[in-house]
Amino acid sequence: MDAFYDGDLNSFNIVGEIPGTDKTDEVVMLGAHFDPWHTGTGATDNAAGSAVMLEAMRILKATHVRLRRTVRLGLWTGEEEGLLGSRAYVTQHFADRADMQLKPDHPKFVGYFNLDNGTGAIRGVYLQGNEAVAPIFQAWMQPFKNLGMTTLSIRNTGGTDHLSFDAVGLPGFQFIQDPVEYNSRTHHSNMDVYERIQAPDMMKNAVIVASFVYLTANRDEKLPRKPLPAPQPPRGR
Repeated sequence: MDAFYDGDLNSFNIVGEIPGTDKTDEVVMLGAHFDPWHTGTGATDNAAGSAVMLEAMRILKATHVRLRRTVRLGLWTGEEEGLLGSRAYVTQHFADRADMQLKPDHPKFVGYFNLDNGTGAIRGVYLQGNEAVAPIFQAWMQPFKNLGMTTLSIRNTGGTDHLSFDAVGLPGFQFIQDPVEYNSRTHHSNMDVYERIQAPDMMKNAVIVASFVYLTANRDEKLPRKPLPAPQPPRGR
């Protein structure tokens, strides 16, 4: 197969927000990537995550809950090519990981929640080595234990957009999900189509995400942070 570029090579992210009530300059984010792998329709990678995040925003808006901080949705492009959309957003608004010169919005950022492992039910959260956040998330998971959300993993998980935030010292987290054929059948294959989506799991996931975002937006303190990382200059310098 020959590949070629045709036309405009620029791309875009999709961003929307619900303004906060009193801590309006502080921001909680949730997100997923909307660019698919081309051999299928990208249903589980990652229309599923994008749909859940959109539904979480709809729930927060429709229920008229008070959100002290601004809640911002980011749907990212270029994830499949190397987290390009989320990295560009983080670099523009928070810090460039190459030099770690912090921008004014960096200290006002509260946390980012990502979903990018298919259609499976949420079972917990990868903590990215942020041990201080564990007791907070443990308490927030209690109402969802009957849905099977019981696991906190201290380890890092790679390959998706929360890493763009984590790379500049911002609290960024990916949810743990049931695999549901993700690595065995649908991920980056021509089987990644709508029939593989599990609607009940998607609906439960949207409720869990909405709850975590709501609690983060209304918490008195921002989420704990790890120490700032060292600059990561591009390779070859």
